[in-house]
Amino acid sequence: MKVCHLTSVHPLNDTRIFHKECKSLAQAGHDVTLIIQHNKDEVIDGVRIIGLREPRNRFERIFWVTIKVFYYALKQKADVYHFHDLELIPAGLVLKLLGNKVIFDVHENSPQDILNKEWFGPLWVRKIVAFGVSIIEKIGEVFFDVIIVARPDIAEHFNRAKTRVITNAAILEVIDGAPDISVEKQKPVIIYAGNLTHIRGIKEIVQAMEIIGDKAELWLLGNWDLESFKRECEKLASWRYVRFLGYKSVQEVYSYMKKCDIGIVTFLPAPNHLTTLPNKPFEYMACRLPVIMSNFEYWRGIFNGCALFVDPKSPQQIAERINALLGNGDLRAKLGSVGRKFVEQKYSWEAERKKLFEVYENLGKL
Repeated sequence: MKVCHLTSVHPLNDTRIFHKECKSLAQAGHDVTLIIQHNKDEVIDGVRIIGLREPRNRFERIFWVTIKVFYYALKQKADVYHFHDLELIPAGLVLKLLGNKVIFDVHENSPQDILNKEWFGPLWVRKIVAFGVSIIEKIGEVFFDVIIVARPDIAEHFNRAKTRVITNAAILEVIDGAPDISVEKQKPVIIYAGNLTHIRGIKEIVQAMEIIGDKAELWLLGNWDLESFKRECEKLASWRYVRFLGYKSVQEVYSYMKKCDIGIVTFLPAPNHLTTLPNKPFEYMACRLPVIMSNFEYWRGIFNGCALFVDPKSPQQIAERINALLGNGDLRAKLGSVGRKFVEQKYSWEAERKKLFEVYENLGKL
């Protein structure tokens, strides 16, 4: 089928959209076009990219970029339109009313996510906006052919008959194929790879390194959301135990992970984090790293036996868990082995993409 994926929010390096869904569909023989923020039009790994200039602000993204996405989408005359952003629901509705098959891919619990976005205004404003968003999603649900969600808890908000859960599982063939890198490593390394934000507990991880001292080094890979937050972390005394490596491509990130000794993902307990299912734990485990995670009940239920859990707001507890792993090589090896088997058996993209193919096969029969 001729397939068109749409996003006004995500960049080309988004793992779920490009590296998992679009590339998998292209490898399965579909004609795949992706409309996304990128600096040029080109074909990458069998996916035709229509590049959109990065917007200067949120207003431009929500209005002007959305209009451009819809315009380019209409020109594709695709068999299936698969969109990934809340703000594209109006475009998705119009595409559906024009007789097209439309998939809404929900990455996050959007109403809960909005409650965390302080730039929306005071809490009462955010609650009103979150309620409005839930109504908009329900309207879209009536019209769209399929709702794909990244987590089981999100599926609870949608029509069960229309909804398919396709998680952000690790791509084993890409991780295993990531090349070795020549990077200096003089002591054990803890790694965090991803967006560097306050709500993801980065400051607390850095503070924990003051307790660890020179026994280990923390590597941070990713982009800072705010320059002010970056400066706040850099001013900490413990920053001398941190190596900031900046943004890396997907394959480079996996190469760095394989060099490390411990993976960490200690998101703070914001409402949208308590039941989220991020990429990183699966990727760390696929690289055979022992993992330290936030002690959310949902995460404990899924990752029990594969990780050590900690209060993400406590640098002291984070440091204690790191020290426990640094001092016990057998425990590190055991958790790394169990985690790898867990991913292979339950949470690999190689298994999840079969669900994606099934969605498209069913749409092709309609």
